[in-house]
Amino acid sequence: MNAIDDLAVATLEQKPHFVETPYIQGVAGRARDYIRAGYPIHFSGPAGTGKTALAMHVAALLGRQLIVIHGDGGFGGADTIGGPMGCRSIKVIDKHIDAVPKREATVSKPWGDKRLTTACKHGFTLIYEGLTHARPEANKVLLSVVERRLLALPDPSGEDAYLPVHPNFSVIFTSNPEEYTGAHPTRDALIDRMVTIKVGHHDYETEVAITQSKSGLSWQQSTAMVDIVREFRTLGVNTGRPTIRACITLGRIAAQRDGGVAAYDPEFRQLCREALNADCLKVTHDGQIAGIERLDEIIARCCPAPTPVPSSKARYACAPAPQGAVNFAGLRG
Repeated sequence: MNAIDDLAVATLEQKPHFVETPYIQGVAGRARDYIRAGYPIHFSGPAGTGKTALAMHVAALLGRQLIVIHGDGGFGGADTIGGPMGCRSIKVIDKHIDAVPKREATVSKPWGDKRLTTACKHGFTLIYEGLTHARPEANKVLLSVVERRLLALPDPSGEDAYLPVHPNFSVIFTSNPEEYTGAHPTRDALIDRMVTIKVGHHDYETEVAITQSKSGLSWQQSTAMVDIVREFRTLGVNTGRPTIRACITLGRIAAQRDGGVAAYDPEFRQLCREALNADCLKVTHDGQIAGIERLDEIIARCCPAPTPVPSSKARYACAPAPQGAVNFAGLRG
């Protein structure tokens, strides 16, 4: 049988610098309450909206050891449960009668647990990332786990074999929308037995706090980054992008530069164009894609003239575009 250490069991601790705004506290608190009541949690939403970070945070709040499964289109039941692995050969030579030695050889395939079985057996928290990336038939074993607290195991004799699920076992699923490339529909019977929390874009305060925490920029610089991303996000048709990842990307790169966050800086404008993929914006003007033009306008509005550094509780709207040449150096922090 596999040693538990071979299955990447982790013990999570709450990160001291993890951003906990009222929005994050509300989502994580509800998820923890649902799990304590015995229900699996399902964080569902677009890529880049922080589902995995939320799942890890909730797992840390539970204070149990953790195992992670990444859904895959090539998954089968044996990839999550386990099965016969390798071969074990036993050879016995009986020399009780020297002239006629007796030889016996036995070859067997020992059972090896996979991550779902290990988590169910020992009461770990299981994070199943990408539930919709695995085919529905690969996930059918989960139904008896979440409904009857029994894990069905394959038996060579053909009889049903079940492993009772440990009382402390809990599972947190994450998934992308089914319209994503490579996604598969999840069975309604399984979805009906879990609590689904829709995860979308965070509120303004949370996005600014995360951007500042991940980049090291000042609060004022971080609000400028978030203002740019949030306004650009409203353009186009049902794109839902860019996400908080774009805020973090812009913030981290800007923190490494000497130019800071400045609308007059051509390198900063080019950084925004590339990080936000402005060329892909489906907005046209006179028959031409106008993404870069619109983004430049947004940058000019969201990088205002120097202002006092705000408190962490304030919310900032994009300022009007300044007239004439303006020195934006005050946004360097």
